[in-house]
Amino acid sequence: MDDDDVLTRAHPDLRLGALDAKMGVRVLEASPERVVATMPVATNTQSFGLLHGGAMACLAEAVGSWAAVIHAGPGRTVVGVDVNATHHRSAREGVVTATALPLHRGSQAATYEVVIRDEQDRRLCTARMTSLILAPRS
Repeated sequence: MDDDDVLTRAHPDLRLGALDAKMGVRVLEASPERVVATMPVATNTQSFGLLHGGAMACLAEAVGSWAAVIHAGPGRTVVGVDVNATHHRSAREGVVTATALPLHRGSQAATYEVVIRDEQDRRLCTARMTSLILAPRS
């Protein structure tokens, strides 16, 4: 099953975005309760060969947003209103895994904590992603 299949099974309007594809994001699991995705380090590094903090923030925003869209359901529009990330350490190689878990799932907003870990299960980044859920489209 490819990434778009995992997302589409969770919500009919979801697909990988162009940036997600360029970053090599792979979606492993997608539901309102939990979204899990991976990203390679090698193609997402900064000048000193470390995993770029912006790449981790981008991955966190993607998985948090997907979870919020799935929670909101078909016909609802979801827009990100806040993302913040604390970088605890970085990585030079391998694949990182981001897991989004809900902190709040309401009718107007959804907030997810996203933890990014390396292959040794070390926490690299803790992020929080909040999305505004707009009224259904008419």
